[in-house]
Amino acid sequence: MTKRNKIIYWIATLWLALGMTSTGIVQVIKLKEEADMMKHLGYPLYFLTILGIWKILGVIAILIPKFPLLKEWTYAGFFFAMTGAIFSHLACGDEAIALFGPTLLLVLTIVSWYFRPAERKVSSFSS
Repeated sequence: MTKRNKIIYWIATLWLALGMTSTGIVQVIKLKEEADMMKHLGYPLYFLTILGIWKILGVIAILIPKFPLLKEWTYAGFFFAMTGAIFSHLACGDEAIALFGPTLLLVLTIVSWYFRPAERKVSSFSS
């Protein structure tokens, strides 16, 4: 892995971790603005707790060494959560500004996944 790719990976991954941790915490504590948004999108409030806990656990999975299969699942979960958020906002007719957060986290997820080091990838199986 080149030094450039390593820098890109760590910048994207640390920003992704920061974004997912902060939004996860606000969801777990059910901040009023977050609860209002969930209601607006048509989701039950308990969904906040589920999303928040999974985001925080996902950040831990992404940052700890080893466990490449767990990391793949985490990246997939982040991808599904953020695309789901984007489509939920679009379906509700929200303004473009509402798409900024989930779109940024989606881009960071993809960049972090793409530039991850070999030891953080699942090795292919040959028979």
